[in-house]
Amino acid sequence: MATTKLSPLSPVRPDDKRRAPAASVVLKVQDSSAAEAYEQYLRLPELSRLWKGACCPGWTDEGLVKPALQALEITFRFVSVALSDPRGYASRRELARRLESLAAREVEVVAALCEGDRGAPLAELSASEGVLPRERSASEVWQLPGSAAAVVCHVSEASLLPRLAAWDKSETLAAKIKYAIESQMQGCAFSLGLGEPNLAGKPVLEYDRVVQPHELHALKPRVAPEPKTGYRNRENEALFTIHQILESWLCAASQLLTRLNNRIEAKDWEAAASDCWILERIWKLLADIEDLHLLMDPDDFLRLKSQLAIRSAPDGTDASFCFRSRALLHAANATRDIKKLVPWVIGVEADPNGGPRVQEAAMRLYHGRRRGEGEDAGKIELLQAFQAVEAAVRRFFFAYRQVVAAVCGTAEASGNRPLFVPVEGTDPLSQMFLEPPYFPSLDAAKTFLADYWVQHMAAASVPSGRS
Repeated sequence: MATTKLSPLSPVRPDDKRRAPAASVVLKVQDSSAAEAYEQYLRLPELSRLWKGACCPGWTDEGLVKPALQALEITFRFVSVALSDPRGYASRRELARRLESLAAREVEVVAALCEGDRGAPLAELSASEGVLPRERSASEVWQLPGSAAAVVCHVSEASLLPRLAAWDKSETLAAKIKYAIESQMQGCAFSLGLGEPNLAGKPVLEYDRVVQPHELHALKPRVAPEPKTGYRNRENEALFTIHQILESWLCAASQLLTRLNNRIEAKDWEAAASDCWILERIWKLLADIEDLHLLMDPDDFLRLKSQLAIRSAPDGTDASFCFRSRALLHAANATRDIKKLVPWVIGVEADPNGGPRVQEAAMRLYHGRRRGEGEDAGKIELLQAFQAVEAAVRRFFFAYRQVVAAVCGTAEASGNRPLFVPVEGTDPLSQMFLEPPYFPSLDAAKTFLADYWVQHMAAASVPSGRS
């Protein structure tokens, strides 16, 4: 069946073809010493060794799943820190709610990453034939429905979640997280082994071997108390933990971007689209993590900020604390570089003269009667996911500016810059919002396609005058 022919669209003006597209901002660290101080404060070199340490040579996705699981484990530590805070003015109740929601979202992304994974190290339920080993006091013995044989369900001994479940202050929160694990891992071949019900009797991940909770929780902040007063700021551990969670998810995002590019190169459009949707969720997750700063006590946080010398660079080019994270800048740049893959996905070469070749091919793809079939299967979903990721990235940086303004004041967020300052004179965060769309061809294709349908509907509603 032939593809429906589009009606005449708004012509591309000659001057539009000659106009050079606005260059994208390449995010980079402006102050290497500040970035180094940031990494040493968070103990990133040691944390990075835990991310990259291979425990299973045959596990292809270990570098992707491991940092995600470690981010989840650090979240459990944050729950313990928050609920044991003795300050009477601490926002313990709301922080506990936020951390419960964050953990549930993290579990959702972890489950998406684990779907179809067949290489993870697993402990089979029936491997011990119902014998409870002495060195595994956290294991449980039970029977599967319809079976006479007893099985042993191994539960992590080093993770903090089973301990939170045994603490009266956090038992309800921990139970909700366990049920979230049980629900989200339904589509996976294994469960996490954190004390969730595991009603399906699936194999459990060797969590302690993969995540290394003891080594992970040993990486605590090393900031000394104030020299004169000896005061230890409680917000120090909160800030440290928030950014360790953030950096762990950025490591997972970097690995996911590598897999996404490989799948696009292999023309596995449906799998690439799945990865792209996961990437969008990770960017939304990063925004949720940054929102935790809003629950920090203003006086204690600003006192800690002064102690850590977290401030803007003298020339204002490095106004944002997030721009000290090399991993965040890499993830942002790599995510925006996805736009270079659009011609490959659509199946045309970009016109070096700026012509609408990619745009026209995108319109044919969107409007084709057999779209989603044959070689085009998964292409439209992938292109939609591209633009969803763009929206998530822009939303993250816009929300980050609002968080900085709320926590530190608008001056720190560079919110007082005049609108008439040229793009080159603004800070990198402002330039993010002045960028053109990442996918101009897709944007134009949808604009013209909408115009086609407006004209089509208008023509259909006009009665014919003569036969």
